[in-house]
Amino acid sequence: MAGSWGTLRAVIMVALLIGGAAGVQGLHEAAFPPPAPSEDSLYITSGATARRLAVGYAALAADLYWIRTIQYYGGIKLQLDAARTDAQARQVPGADYRLLYPLLDLTTSLDPRFNIAYRFGAIFLAEPYPGGAGRPDLAVKLLEKGLAARPDKWEYMQDIGFVHYWWSQDYTAAAQWFDRASKVEGAPWFLRSLAATTLAEGGDRRSSRLMWQAIRESAEIDWLRSDADRRLEQLDAADFIDQVQADVDRARAAGTPVTSWQELIRARAIRGIPVDPSRTPLELGADGIVRLSPQSPLFPLPQEPKKALPASTP
Repeated sequence: MAGSWGTLRAVIMVALLIGGAAGVQGLHEAAFPPPAPSEDSLYITSGATARRLAVGYAALAADLYWIRTIQYYGGIKLQLDAARTDAQARQVPGADYRLLYPLLDLTTSLDPRFNIAYRFGAIFLAEPYPGGAGRPDLAVKLLEKGLAARPDKWEYMQDIGFVHYWWSQDYTAAAQWFDRASKVEGAPWFLRSLAATTLAEGGDRRSSRLMWQAIRESAEIDWLRSDADRRLEQLDAADFIDQVQADVDRARAAGTPVTSWQELIRARAIRGIPVDPSRTPLELGADGIVRLSPQSPLFPLPQEPKKALPASTP
């Protein structure tokens, strides 16, 4: 009980110190109002300052900032998901996720070994807008900061390669980071294979599958593992849609109307209404294009990286 009370007092102390700093800043702004303040702001932007204010409780302060980061990211994402028009999206406070990197920077400055903040944070930053900040450059910057604190953390090297591959589509940089990660003691065997495949095939779906399998196998937390499983199911759905589309195209070439599944079933072009890996029926448009249903938990399918160009021969 005494230990719990000591921890509670520590949390209260950290909150009061940070709140006190915010109060001082608030008095300053009352006397010298800043131009056009935003609804979301950070009173402390320096990691060094935050560590001094946290005294001996930097790790607890990091937890507080991490909670705020999750609330900030989740709150904006939910509002953007609910927005039906661009005008509504622009009215969401902080819709560009402008505070996301500063919050992650503060969190990891307070606790440089905050593994979840680096790996989750990189995903939040790299994910295309509106699902994330659409800033793969900041995702790499955050992970490199983690590597500076833990140079032997091959998972961060793998994640940097992942960002370069999936969101920057820089396959050479991705392969270099996978290769670098593979040379760290204790790194899994598949990283060397992943480096070679990425360099040779680039945006091929096979290399994407290998990458998500690597993320799943190295995941230290359930959320990352579940996200990797979902991405692999999306790849399965994309493969299956291609197969069904080929059947539809053959039926069209044979003169069969392709505006509904029932027409194709009657023509015995397909056996039944095709479903994706989540068991949600696929959609067939009036244009004869097979698509994932918006009702599917796998919707929307991610935009696939462009196929790497073959190396030119001299």
